[in-house]
Amino acid sequence: MKIFKNKTQLLKEISNIKDIAFVPTMGSIHRGHLSLIKKAKKKSKNILVTIYINPKQFSKSLDFQKYPRNINKDIATLKKINIKYLYLPTYKDLYSFKPKSKIFIDKFSKNLCGKFKPGHFRGVINVINRFVEIINPFTIFLGFKDFQQLTLIESHLKKNKIATNVVACPTIRERNGIAMSSRNAKLNKNQVKIAEKVFKYLKLNKKIILSSNTKDNELKIMSNIIKIGATKVDYLKCINLKTLKKTKTIQEKSNIFIAYYLGGVRLIDNL
Repeated sequence: MKIFKNKTQLLKEISNIKDIAFVPTMGSIHRGHLSLIKKAKKKSKNILVTIYINPKQFSKSLDFQKYPRNINKDIATLKKINIKYLYLPTYKDLYSFKPKSKIFIDKFSKNLCGKFKPGHFRGVINVINRFVEIINPFTIFLGFKDFQQLTLIESHLKKNKIATNVVACPTIRERNGIAMSSRNAKLNKNQVKIAEKVFKYLKLNKKIILSSNTKDNELKIMSNIIKIGATKVDYLKCINLKTLKKTKTIQEKSNIFIAYYLGGVRLIDNL
């Protein structure tokens, strides 16, 4: 595995490669990330992984400082699975140039997490736009757990006619059903049990929740999740995966979207 810490060295290596499969991460590599890499390997032998904790997508500096970091373990993990390229940029490396493409933020950004994390998605699109301009990947692999982020990145690429294909990869879950996330490492045993109960409750009642998609029902479900043990629920929404609008009938292809807190740890999921 070749490791690059600035874009000049990276570009010398990859500028003539046409089939780069790009997997962006913020580190703390887990099985969810590894599933993206496994998918990428089916498309290309030229896998490029980035590890960068982007300060521009955190609304609070404390959240940025507390984000899980384990770079030595991450490097060892990626070496074991024979990743070809790893890019570890600095802030200056990414933000010292003006990108050719303007940031496009679809109106879907105002829904779900966008209501509670102002500026978050602009920060995400900003850094992905820069990565894509530097790397010029043929494909980018993103997890379905972060459906809103995935959708907004895809909209940005299409709006700017950027020839990078988005591959949406299934959510990888722990044995107890919790969606894989770097933040899970910050949960204690009791919080893990609560997260498991939340997942099972939503899964068991999914049809009922989707078939009665009213404000009153949302509030009732959120109240039940608080009773299960969540500290706070930011939102619980039923969204049509194609129209990105509120679900109206059970026949629609829709998911339940949730963001909630266990102590100071914010978890998101959709199922």
